[in-house]
Amino acid sequence: VQLQAYGGGLVQAGASLRLTCAASGRTFSNLNMAWFRQAPGKDREFVAAIRWTDGRKYYADSVKGRFGISRDNAKNTVLLQMNDLEPEDTSVYYCAAGSKALLLQPQVQRNFDFWGQGTQVTVSS
Repeated sequence: VQLQAYGGGLVQAGASLRLTCAASGRTFSNLNMAWFRQAPGKDREFVAAIRWTDGRKYYADSVKGRFGISRDNAKNTVLLQMNDLEPEDTSVYYCAAGSKALLLQPQVQRNFDFWGQGTQVTVSS
């Protein structure tokens, strides 16, 4: 699976951005999809995920109520709508895909087999 993430940029606090991850190489509808992020000097952390079996969505506490993950199986894309951005959201955002039949721990990175190259999001105060 090849993953291409784009849509990052430089915005002011309070603004919105939408990230897109385009997948190719296998059946997209059978993939759990997720977004992780990594800020300078910090470990990569979970942001959001959507399960392929039932469409269940998961969010990190830090983004609940501000970010929304969705998928379009017809277009082989997963979106991350980010609203009310904060300087603390500044990171490189990575798209990830995995094929586990039962995804119970979306925050665990080893549950995802494929990773995109990342897109930079910078939020100024």
